[in-house]
Amino acid sequence: MDIVLLVKAAIMGVVEGLTEFLPISSTGHLILAGALLGFDDEKAKVFDIAIQTGAIFAVILVYWQKIRSTLIALPNEKQAQQFALNVLVAFIPAVVLGLLFGKAIKAHLFTPVVVASAFIVGGFIILWAEKRQQRNPAAIRIHDVESMTTMDALKVGLVQCLAMIPGTSRSGSTIIGGMLLGLSRKAATDFSFYLAIPTLIGAGVYSLFKERALLSMADLPMFGVGLLFSFLSAWLCIRWLLRYIASHDFVPFAWYRIAFGIVVLATAWSGLVVWAD
Repeated sequence: MDIVLLVKAAIMGVVEGLTEFLPISSTGHLILAGALLGFDDEKAKVFDIAIQTGAIFAVILVYWQKIRSTLIALPNEKQAQQFALNVLVAFIPAVVLGLLFGKAIKAHLFTPVVVASAFIVGGFIILWAEKRQQRNPAAIRIHDVESMTTMDALKVGLVQCLAMIPGTSRSGSTIIGGMLLGLSRKAATDFSFYLAIPTLIGAGVYSLFKERALLSMADLPMFGVGLLFSFLSAWLCIRWLLRYIASHDFVPFAWYRIAFGIVVLATAWSGLVVWAD
């Protein structure tokens, strides 16, 4: 058993768990961490996607009461059916566009300029979205996920597809996009978490199946450690984030994104990180 490899897997799991649900792009941070650790071969790229499942288990644990009550009520209650339909409708655009354009995006958009630009532009969009809600509270139409319509869900699902651009952030796209579409900060964050469940599990299963020739039973300890640390760090991060948004905005994350975009350019220019897939 390679202890050094397991330590790297644990570090990558922590990076995934801490960044997956914050509007700062887990992909960008995993690329940087993987390059610094020398953990960036083809198998490591499959690992990065697969350990998202550990983060999703954390979402399921935190939101278990809501998920359980929805499943129980699904056969009979219209509200539960509408909620499940909303998540499904929001999930579909990412599946369709991912299958159609995923390979082309990986081939052409994993460049320093694209990643850095996505970080920086995303930071300024967050600043704009937060200022917009502060100046015009009446723009908030939806204060909880139960009040969302199918059209609201579809719009959030379409916005989520922007996260296919590396450096954009799935959470950032859905949360900030949701706020711009009239959701409150809390409602947008909650729906982002629910939407993450099918999206990230689907991506993980698809990646493992597609790249199964790269993997063997000997990789199980590495994946197991990554999943465990991804789960633990994501659980802590989600609980912290839900408390944070009760009385704070996303402005600090915006400035962090802008600074990280500069880091992307600096590491690429210096040759420290190869920002390519």
